[in-house]
Amino acid sequence: MAILRLGTFNLLHGMSVADQRVDPAQLRAAAEELAADVLGLQEVDRSQERSGGVDQTALVAEAMGAGHHRFVPAVHGTPGLGEGWHPSAADDGRHTDGPTYGVGLVSRLPVAHWRVRRFEPAPFRLPLMIPAQPRPRVMWIPDEPRVALAAVVQGPSGPFSVVTAHLSFVPGYNGRQLRQIARWAADLPRPLFLLGDFNLPGGLPARLTGYTRLVATATYPSWKPSIQLDHVLADGLAADRVRRVHVRTLAVSDHCGVAVDVEV
Repeated sequence: MAILRLGTFNLLHGMSVADQRVDPAQLRAAAEELAADVLGLQEVDRSQERSGGVDQTALVAEAMGAGHHRFVPAVHGTPGLGEGWHPSAADDGRHTDGPTYGVGLVSRLPVAHWRVRRFEPAPFRLPLMIPAQPRPRVMWIPDEPRVALAAVVQGPSGPFSVVTAHLSFVPGYNGRQLRQIARWAADLPRPLFLLGDFNLPGGLPARLTGYTRLVATATYPSWKPSIQLDHVLADGLAADRVRRVHVRTLAVSDHCGVAVDVEV
């Protein structure tokens, strides 16, 4: 048997909610603190002016000492209230020019295969609470295209699969996306770990997928967690294989970083 640490972290493009600054050194420190063997990333920037033009997935991989990583853009341009962005169709952000934003997956273990699944945005805006100083504010935000990224990983006891995703904040859309991911990943090797920011609370993702809930702790907002939006689910691994859960308030993001040690 071996112990693996699987994690998920919504980066908020590496921004500190304390002062709205983006410091790559703080993101590096957050990745080092989580110390995951496989880490799913959401709200990730690549070549964005607001985050110093860095490839945040590559930066996290370097901090973790991980030789395998992939960034998949959901949009080209800078997401937000403006119209200066458009949906991406690229399956590997390394082959894109200009600023992009999406999800990433970083692994210290070899990756044998990658797979990408895309979702259209909901066609309307919803009010969301946005981190700001001196206090958060509510703004009407358009939905964005969403993406799920899967990897088949060569583990110490054989292959296993990891899927990360950042799902819609629109009720109904996010649940449907999660069920579609479970069907899309049905042929991947087990155990399969599904992790990310699903914008769905508590035990609902486990009920929608039939997967096992490995983490049952509030993760948002990071400064005073009151709801769980960040999840680690498993298919083909029992809950009694969990050895320790880590939920960390880190120097960046409005989400806690989440990691779980499992015996495989």
